[in-house]
Amino acid sequence: MNTISFQHVLILSELLLCGAKNNFIELTTNEIAQKIKRSQQLASKELLDLEFLGYVKRNKKSKKYAIKVTEKGYQEVYNLFLFLKTAIESFKYVVDFEGRIISGMGEGAYYMSLNEYKKQFKEKLGYEPYPGTLNIKLNSMLYIEAKKEMLKYPSVLIEGFSDQSRTFGWVKCYPAYINDSANINSYILILERTHYDDSIMEIIAPFSIKEQFSLKNGDYIKLKVKMNYPNNELKSYLVE
Repeated sequence: MNTISFQHVLILSELLLCGAKNNFIELTTNEIAQKIKRSQQLASKELLDLEFLGYVKRNKKSKKYAIKVTEKGYQEVYNLFLFLKTAIESFKYVVDFEGRIISGMGEGAYYMSLNEYKKQFKEKLGYEPYPGTLNIKLNSMLYIEAKKEMLKYPSVLIEGFSDQSRTFGWVKCYPAYINDSANINSYILILERTHYDDSIMEIIAPFSIKEQFSLKNGDYIKLKVKMNYPNNELKSYLVE
């Protein structure tokens, strides 16, 4: 079985960018070496390998070669593209978190009681959350970094607002599974303003999560966060 190398992929990609899928194009090995930022000797060797593998065809023209990527070569690059695309996109769908339940500061109950937030939660999530959040202390820097990365992905946005005395920040909501329970309508919250550090994750649901799962402070919990909400009716609320 033939194995395509990174250098092969670089050359095939540059050839395709130059239009060598449907036509023979004229390039010297020096020109190819400059495009892939490698030596002329390496470019020449890799071109010979590609020709031997059947990924390119070459016709000699004076000091240059007329080169064309074969269907086999194109398919090899395309298959690699599909593999990488799947690998990259799969990250968007589910991210795992683990940690232990801790006591909160009472912030969650206060914010969940504010009418402007409650109205938006009802409209955008379909329910008014239980008054209070479940607070999870993440047990690894990997999870803390993953939480920071969440802000790059679409969320259900609860917009901030102001009253006569103060301004309240936005809240971004990400659908989550608790201990692999897919039928629980819970969300992880990322708040614009909070007294918690990045190691604390806050979760809401339409009921007491502790009572629903018979949980207590100190219990270990697993979360799976869905980065793309599957329900089309909430599409208008998703923000980048």
